[in-house]
Amino acid sequence: MVDLTTHYLSLVKTKQWKTLKTSLNEKDAFQVSEIIENAPETDQKIILFRILSRKLATRVFRNLKHETKEEIINGLTHKPQSIVQLLNDIKPDDRTAFFQELPGKIAQQLIQHLSEEERDITNQLLGYPEDSIGRLMTPEFVAIQSSFTVLEAFDHIRKYGKDSETLNVIFIVDQDWKMVDDIRIKELILASPSQKIEDLMDSRFVALNAMDDQETAIQKFKKYDRAALPVVSEEGILLGIVTFDDIMDVEERETTEDFHKFGSFQEAIANPLKERVFKLYKNRIVWLVALVFMNVFSGAAISNYEGVIESMVSLVFFLPLLIDSGGNAGSQSATLMIRSLAIGDVQLSDWYKLIGKEILVSLLLGITMALGVAAIASYRAPEIVLVVSLTMVLTVMNGSIIGLLLPFLLTKFKLDPATASAPLITSIADICGVLIYFSLANWYFGA
Repeated sequence: MVDLTTHYLSLVKTKQWKTLKTSLNEKDAFQVSEIIENAPETDQKIILFRILSRKLATRVFRNLKHETKEEIINGLTHKPQSIVQLLNDIKPDDRTAFFQELPGKIAQQLIQHLSEEERDITNQLLGYPEDSIGRLMTPEFVAIQSSFTVLEAFDHIRKYGKDSETLNVIFIVDQDWKMVDDIRIKELILASPSQKIEDLMDSRFVALNAMDDQETAIQKFKKYDRAALPVVSEEGILLGIVTFDDIMDVEERETTEDFHKFGSFQEAIANPLKERVFKLYKNRIVWLVALVFMNVFSGAAISNYEGVIESMVSLVFFLPLLIDSGGNAGSQSATLMIRSLAIGDVQLSDWYKLIGKEILVSLLLGITMALGVAAIASYRAPEIVLVVSLTMVLTVMNGSIIGLLLPFLLTKFKLDPATASAPLITSIADICGVLIYFSLANWYFGA
């Protein structure tokens, strides 16, 4: 096989491309892999590989050692189409195994040289999860080395900064593209041209991990108030950046999804003016039918108190007002908790700290609302003022506590807290409200 490699390398040296291509493509994938592996120089390996047909190249690449694969990928970075074609042709399991071992520096070089469309493909091939920061990042940034002087840094920025997403912050890397710091452009402008970049560094910077969830990026942007944040690999290699406008798009999309869930939609509706009637119907009917069956329990509860209702018909007049108040209080509380959990103001372990405060707040709300309903009841049915007033206090407190705890409960079971929707909370509060109202009436009137 060494003699065969020597033969093909002599064809490379004498530039007999046609003979080389014809002969090499007649070999099987295993033989070609051995020939490439035996080539002593990287350039020779790359030439031999590039001359292969697309189908044969795919099979040969699978048989190569990992180090040789790296050499070939690294050598093809100036040919983006060749890389994308090759990576798309590799079987998913082989591709995943290769990229799991690929150094961050080579991954960064791949992304840096691809067009936007090809970059999206490569990000998927690199194995970044669908909702990861890696899917958001762009390679359009400027990085300088810590060994540069300020003058050299500005020369570099002028040369490579034209297409950068932002020049407010310049990222600093070492010779292996490992991120070591970032620096605001203002600091460079005010520094002496002969000053070294490393003398301006404080090694305090914030970076995102490419594999982290996009929600992490949202939290960090809010916490640090930055226009852009760098994205690094597990080894700390600078891969790209994420900008504030990209994060705002993600947050807007998640907020829209949460509102649809909160309204009990099965999936997001892009534009109700453009959607078909059947799709609008389909996205609303499931929850509504489910809630109808839940509300059967309210009817069953009422039927158990027919005696007290017959003896005090005026109780029915206040029933909608009381149970709606409980549902509304629950929806308010749930909205506050879902938002607080989403933006990180509240953690799952904080529920016990909030429940005491919510009991006090809902008690005050209930008493205030009870005073209003008591005024109405004293005019229309003074005999039930106490029952109506007590019910108002208890239903508002009950609804508020349900609205507080349900998002925490869903989060605990790894479910989206936004599914603690207004109709669900209202239905639970309705059932509880009916039981509270008529139980109090039954006790008070001794029916």
